[in-house]
Amino acid sequence: MSRSLTVVSGLSGAGKTVALRTLEDLGYYCVDNLPADLLPAFVESVGAGDAHQNLAVGIDVRNHHADLGSMGQWLSAVGARGYQHRLVFFDAADETLVKRYSDTRRRHPLSQLGLALPDAIALERQVLRPVRALADQVFDTSALNVHQLRKLVLTELEGGRRPGLTLLFESFAYKRGLPVDADFVCDTRCLPNPHWDPALRPLTGRDALIQSHFAGLPNVQAYVAEVRDFVARWLPRFESESRSYLSVAFGCTGGRHRSVYLAETLAGWFRAHGREGALTFHRELE
Repeated sequence: MSRSLTVVSGLSGAGKTVALRTLEDLGYYCVDNLPADLLPAFVESVGAGDAHQNLAVGIDVRNHHADLGSMGQWLSAVGARGYQHRLVFFDAADETLVKRYSDTRRRHPLSQLGLALPDAIALERQVLRPVRALADQVFDTSALNVHQLRKLVLTELEGGRRPGLTLLFESFAYKRGLPVDADFVCDTRCLPNPHWDPALRPLTGRDALIQSHFAGLPNVQAYVAEVRDFVARWLPRFESESRSYLSVAFGCTGGRHRSVYLAETLAGWFRAHGREGALTFHRELE
């Protein structure tokens, strides 16, 4: 497996931290706010002996500004050490960033200069201009909430590293609405609900006790088999259309038991049958 480095950059409040945490959940070795000039030494040290195949580093306006202007130099040095690399940049409209800072009541990294928030954002854009110019991908997160941003990282960043079509199995609660971008939606509310069992209620479909419970229910296993066979049958046709990913969503009342179990079970089956890139996303558990 080739070694890779993902540099996550962008404006403060645009989603860099969420992206890094999502990559960490996917098995990346992640470091935030690494000085840019330490990139070559970092990959050489951490990647020695292939201990970690995929690395991710957050680099933003907190860095020495002169080093940000030399980002191309540091990335070339990373490539010379045998690492594939990509730089992804997260952006958002000024009014969105101002609202996010207002909602969270956090301080902007440049506020220590005595700048008003709009002025700090404007200066940050100027400082990060050389980094944005080098970006392999730029994502505008103005219209995304944290759940949608995590899903974007799963499908566009992680999915983009895998050859062929990426399968995404997701769970959701009907009471919070349908996923707007799901290709197929499967209603699991016809299946027995563990919510009514006090011993199972606090658990989720990821827990072994819930999984063993559903494994012993013929109706649940019939549901799994029919959805599995449907997706497996039509998957080659979707691939022939040059799609980047296919999303299959499972919904239940609370989005914690039945839908999560179905998503995890189907993803596990497809991984075991040659689809190593099958991913899961659980909207109500994020």
